[in-house]
This record gives sequence, structure tokens and C-alpha cells, in this order.
Amino acid sequence: MWTLGSFAFVEPLILLALAGLPVLWWLLRQTPPAPQRLRFPAIRLLFDLIPKEETPHRTPWWLILFRMVIAAILIFALAHPLINPLQLFAGGGPLLLAVDNGWAAAPHWQERQAAMEEWIERADRQGLPVQILATATGGDGQPIALSDEMAGGDAKRAAQSLTPQPWPTDRAAATRAMVSLPDGAGYNVVWLSDGVSTGKNDASTEFADRLARLGNVTVLRNAPEDLALLLLPPPIEPGAFELRIARPEAGPARRIAIRATGADGRLIAREEMTIGAGETLSKHRMRLPAEMRNRIARLDIEGQSSAGAAILLDEGWRQRPVGLVGQEEASATQPLLGDLFYLDRALAPFAELHRGSIDALVQSKLAVLVLADVGTLSETELQKLTVWVEKGGVLLRFAGNWLAQKPDDLLPVQLRGTDRAMGGAMSWSEPLTLSVFPQHSPFAGLPVPDDVLVRRQVLAEPDINLGDKTWARLSDGTPLVTGARRGDGWVVLVHTTANADWSTLALSGLFVQMLQRLIALSQGVADTESAEALPPLQTLDGLGRLGTPPAAAVAITEKEIDAGAISPRHPPGYYGHGDTKRALNLPATIKELKPLAGLPRGMIQTGYTRAEEIDLKYWLLAAVVALLAIDLIISLALRGLLRPRRTAAATSAASMILLLAGGVSAQENADAFALEAVSQTHLAYVHTGIPELDATSRAGLIGLTFILNDRTAVEAGEPMGVDIENDELAFFPLLYWPIAPEQPSLSDRALARLNAYMKNGGIIVFDTLDQNDARAADTQSIGPGLQRLRDLAVNLDIPPLVPVPPDHVLTRSFYLMQAFPGRWADGQVWVEEGQDRVNDGVSGVIIGGNDWASAWALDDNQRPMFATVPGGERQREMAYRFGVNLVMYALTGNYKSDQVHVPAILERLGQ
Repeated sequence: MWTLGSFAFVEPLILLALAGLPVLWWLLRQTPPAPQRLRFPAIRLLFDLIPKEETPHRTPWWLILFRMVIAAILIFALAHPLINPLQLFAGGGPLLLAVDNGWAAAPHWQERQAAMEEWIERADRQGLPVQILATATGGDGQPIALSDEMAGGDAKRAAQSLTPQPWPTDRAAATRAMVSLPDGAGYNVVWLSDGVSTGKNDASTEFADRLARLGNVTVLRNAPEDLALLLLPPPIEPGAFELRIARPEAGPARRIAIRATGADGRLIAREEMTIGAGETLSKHRMRLPAEMRNRIARLDIEGQSSAGAAILLDEGWRQRPVGLVGQEEASATQPLLGDLFYLDRALAPFAELHRGSIDALVQSKLAVLVLADVGTLSETELQKLTVWVEKGGVLLRFAGNWLAQKPDDLLPVQLRGTDRAMGGAMSWSEPLTLSVFPQHSPFAGLPVPDDVLVRRQVLAEPDINLGDKTWARLSDGTPLVTGARRGDGWVVLVHTTANADWSTLALSGLFVQMLQRLIALSQGVADTESAEALPPLQTLDGLGRLGTPPAAAVAITEKEIDAGAISPRHPPGYYGHGDTKRALNLPATIKELKPLAGLPRGMIQTGYTRAEEIDLKYWLLAAVVALLAIDLIISLALRGLLRPRRTAAATSAASMILLLAGGVSAQENADAFALEAVSQTHLAYVHTGIPELDATSRAGLIGLTFILNDRTAVEAGEPMGVDIENDELAFFPLLYWPIAPEQPSLSDRALARLNAYMKNGGIIVFDTLDQNDARAADTQSIGPGLQRLRDLAVNLDIPPLVPVPPDHVLTRSFYLMQAFPGRWADGQVWVEEGQDRVNDGVSGVIIGGNDWASAWALDDNQRPMFATVPGGERQREMAYRFGVNLVMYALTGNYKSDQVHVPAILERLGQ
């Protein structure tokens, strides 16, 4: 390659042909144009004895110059000129791509894949081999290893298969993986960094030094404002979530939105917060009603698709199991006098209530235990309660006659030996109201009603820390609610009764709000058995998408969850079973976040974006063809062959011939198409007019045809492409139609043909290709493919659609399966609702977005053409099985729904 600034020639030696242009000038100068032919009778000799024009014996200079320009443009085109060319490497050593593929690389992963392809293309132009080193441990748990040397095509496929992992990079292990490479080997090293360091053990400096010893190093890194953000887990506290966002490097002020979603993916709340200029940590309190807070299953940073920008919430933030212990009801006919009547009705809407003895309840899984003046506690009960609280439980106690007489040690404050009441030895003249709640109190911000009156209470002994432990006061300053830490849990005392004997608190709406805040104070279930291993339920991938756990994931103990043991064996996600589910979050394990620093001198640092390369070769060749057409017209004109009469006659004759030939050719093509379609069973795909998309569809159906012929009794021929405007569709039982945003609209003729095809029993599989977008993490968004399908299908007779039911024939037409992955997984597949009405119950429309053709596609050597993400070859096998089920469904309809097949299917299912 020869480079001139931002202009370059891939084949510069061809420019030497410009030296031959003078010779071409001389040849054209010496070669006269063909003479004109004139037909005339002998009498013509009497006219025009002196002709007005004579045919020149040399070609006109301007025509020679025009042809010289054509030759020069052709030479320049063959030299393959480029604007903003990819720079070649100075040395002749291999290209080493060191790729950070931890969680911090996920938000801009598409940029990194484009950069990998660009650098591999540079090496391929120079014939240099490529080696790839991923710095994060793979999802299969295998140690980090340096790849073998690969050619450009294999390197591109390997780069395409790389995905971000839901844990940090391990640059120390990546350094050890390069131990076999000799120093000074002349490598061309490109480090695609995530720009982040996560602590003292990050080994970034050692990794950079090792790369520098191999050869010339170029470091690609994002701008500070594009570095990955980290959403820290909110501390468990009453009343609000404290949202905390960290960024590696201080910069200008930045506005960020946090999304809170439920278990079904629906948006519950959206809060905006700001990281101030020069700050790396921002905090914001999100206050929600208890009912809404209990429904939150996940917090995400909007626009950041990574495992570090997602927090999964478990039982520590949701509805808590609460135990109630109190005296027996005063009378079955007087329930309002009972200790638990008001507690039961206040807690029932937002808590799971359990009743029983103290011994029984502390052995079960509870978050909060409420004691409503239960009397004197035995030493055994006190010991069990103390252990339970110290492991994370919240003990809520209410005062009464028993507690006033015999207080014990399991209280947040020390009580006096008496209580205060109206008319007693320690009394006030009239009932007291509540004071405003302190700022440190869980009840801070709650409105204080005027109708809550307290007539009697137990008193706390004065203490230096009494103010910090007081969460609610009466108008005279005496404590009404006190609380204190005990181990990992809390002990809370309400200094009045849980019923209406001593106050009207239990009769007010404030009572419900206070109980909600106290329940939210708990960490979740205070489990006394923490050694039980919890199996993985759902795990996050590097892009923050929740899905099926990988094969390497194993069970984890609660101690390991608390310690943040994230690895390929324990990826972030949900672990547990029916009654116990714990969330393991990546951000909880990251103790430090800072920008990448300490790089050796001499390293070239640049960004991921660059000017796009423009290839001028094909534009110049098109210009040559156009200029040659102009030259032909000029030559015909000089020879007198473009006279008006002859031109019109020639044009008319040519047009008639073309029309007749076109009509005959069209009829012959239609007959040949029909003969080929009916000679054998063929899978068909719709021509979209997009060459890359049509090529992928054809390769995918070729791969599926190979699987069908190998595994089933179907003997299918080579797939065929159909033009829905002109080709007959009735020959094909199934049409595969990928939808791209740039597809043109359908004509009325095409719509009529498609409606007739579906009404007559044909099946159309619409593939919107939407699941590869990072925005799929937002379940409320609509992808461009699905939006384009909605526009195209406005006038199609498509009935109401539903997700594929578990008992649908499509799940058992050949293989038994419930998921239908393609190149991408987790996409929803839709079929017709109420299929028993027409076409023997067979759905005429199947819609999905998993890019099935790319998963099926095979090249000429029967090798897969595209990577399947995230499940690898296991996912590809499931995609093939879905394709087989799809074809069997199209060929046999609802045959497998007959009752004769039920015993065999149940036996296969182990039932």
C-alpha cells in the first residue's frame, strides 16, 4: 500500500501504466476513424461534386483526449484508491489483540467488535497472522489462554464469538498466559482496554509492561465520559432506596436515570439523578410506597447494558414473612380487645403473617418477629431470640402491663420500674400527642396526625445515647418508639400497647405506615441454617441480561453470597429454590473503581472511533463504464450511424425484439420455476432485496435442509428464493421471511397473494432479527424489525397472536422442547390464538426475533457461519431442533396433537 496523507493505493504498481499514456496517444493519433458509407445512384455524381465535409484521416484531438482520460481513470481504479485507509503495521510480526471482555467493556461492546474487525483487516492486507487474548475468564471456567496464530477469516470469526463476561478482567492471569512469548519478538500489539482498574490486585501495570516488551503497543480506550458506570447495591434501610452510582474518573456533571422494574419486566419507577462535576460518586434517595417497593425486582442504569449496571433484589427488599406472638384474645365476641387484632389488619396487606409460639417461629424463616406484651420470657426463649436477632432478624416489641412490671434485657433501652399514666403517681393532666419524627428515624417524613393521643406508656431510663435510639417522641419529649442494633439485626420497642388500651395509635393510619417502615428495616429472612447450598436459578450475562444459568454454574452457600464469590462457577444472578432465593450482585464485590493508569512510555493511546474508510475503486470502474458508453455514441455519430430516421427505426426494432424476448423469457422462467418447485419438497425464503440478508437466508435453509435429510424421513431439495410479487407461493408449505428496517413496502398485489397463501394453509415465519440489540434488556422497547413488520402487516389478514403455549404442537412435532433459540436466545415466539377454527388448527403466522437463519447457516464446508450467543454450540443444536419441529409442523399440521400420541409423549417426559 502506498499512502499519501488520507489517500492511499492498495496496488500502487499499477500506476506505472500511466507512463504508457503517451504511447496510447500516438496510437490513437495514427489510427483514423472508420470512414462513412454513403449509398447513392450514378446520378449522384452530378450533385455535390465538392462535398461540404470530408472524413478526417486522423482521430480528432478532443476524442483522443477523452479516451486518454478514460484510460487514466481505469488505471487509477485498478490501483484501488482509498480515502482514510486503514494504516498498515510498520513491523512484520504477528498481530496480538489483547481484548478486555469483562463487565466494564459491555456498554460499548459493538464498538470493540468493530475495532477488532478493523485491526484484523489491517493485518490481513499485509498477510500477518493474528493471535487473540481475552483478559476475562470464559464462561466455561477454563483458564485464560492465548489463541494460536490465525488467518484473517478465522480471526474475524473468533473475534465475533467473543462476548463480555459478567465479572471483572483478570489481567494477572492474562499476563501469565503470555509467558511463552519471547521479549522483543516484534509483535504488533493492540490492547482494546475497558479503561477501568478495580483495585490493587488488578495487575494492570504488570500487564501493560508485558505487552510493551513484545513490540509496538497501541491502546484503545474510551473517553472518560464513556467509561462504564457502576450501580452500587442500596443499603437496606427503612422508607427509601439510597441509589448510589460510581464512575471511574471525575468529569463534568452528568444526568443519569435509574429504572426500577418488577419481576415481570414492567417499569415501576424511574428516578433521575446527577453526578456532579468533579465527583466520582453520587447518591440519591428514591422514596416509594411500601407496596411499590415490595414489587421491585431489579434496578438498572438506563442506557448501560452491563452486569455492573444492574442490581437484582431478593427477599431482603421484598415482602417479608412476619411472626406474631401475643396473649390470647380477650373473648371471641370481643376481638377489638385482643393484642394482635390491629397488628393483623395493619400488616396483612404487605407482609406474610405467621402465628405460633416463640420456639416454633424462631425455627422458621422469618424477617420480623412481633411480641405484643407476651409476659415474662424464659431464659431459653431469651437466648433463642438473641441468637435470631443477631443473625439479622428484627424484633418488634409492644409495651403492656406485663412488660411494665417485669422488663427483660432484650430491649433497645433500659426501662424504669414503673410506667406513666393519666392519674397515676407519674402522670400528666391530659393525653399527649406525637412530636415530629427525628431525621435519623425510620419514620422521618411521615405526617403526624393530631388525633393520635397517648394516655399511658412505659418510660426509658435517661442515657447518653437515648437520643440516638429514639425514633418517635411525645410532645413533651419522652420516647414513644426506641430502636437499637443487636448484631446484624434490630430490637425495636413501642412504649405503648398494640391495641387501643393505652393510646389511639393503633386506630390511626399512621400505625400502618410506621409498621411498613419497620418491616422494610429488615434484611429479609433471618435464616438459622446458612450452610445449605443454593442452586442457580437465573444468572446475568455480561450485557446484564437475565437468563438460564450456564453449564459451569454450580450451587453456592449463603456465606459465599455474602462474601461476593463471583466467578464462572458462581455468576451473578438468583440462587435458591421455592422458599429461599438470594441475589448475588457483581457491584457488591467491587471495592474500588478507578481509571486505567500507569501505562509505560511509548504506548500509543487512541479512541475507538475513527474516520470511515472510503473505497473509490468501484465508483471509478462505474465511471469508466459510463464514459465508454459515451465514447461509443460519439464513434457512431462520427460514422453517421445516428441519423434520426435510422435511429428511430433501430430503436423501435430493438424495443420490439426486447419486448417479445422478455415476454417469452418471462413465461419460460415461470414454467422452469414451477417445474423445479413441484419436482421435490423445497424450503423457501422471501427475497427482500438486501443481498446480505438473502444470502444468510439461503445459507440458513441449506443448513436446515441438511439436518432434515440427515435426521428425518424428509427428502428435501435445495432451498428456493421466491419473489412474492411474481412467483407462485402455493408450491411451498413454509416461507421464511427475515424483516429488516430498510425493506420496501408491499404492493396491493403482494398483499393479496400473501393473504391467499395463508388462507389456503401456507405458513409464513417472520423473523424480525431484534434479539441482538442491547436494548433488548429493556422489555418495554420495540425493535426496528418488529416495528417494520407492524408497518408491512397493516393490511395483512393476521389474526390475534399469543406466545407459544406449553402444550402447542410446535413444542413436540418432532423434538420435545419449550424454548426456540436461534443465533440469539430468550426471544418470544408468537402463534395464532384459537387455532381450532381454520386450517385444521395450524397457525398460518409464526413471529420471532432470534435470527434462526444465522444459527442454521452452513458454508460450503458444512461449518457454521455465525456464532450463537450466549449458549454456543448447545444453543445451535436447539436451533436446529426448532427448525426440524417447524418443518414437521408445516408438513404434518396438528397430527401430533391426536390422542394416540399422548402415551408416548408422556413416557418421553417421564410422567
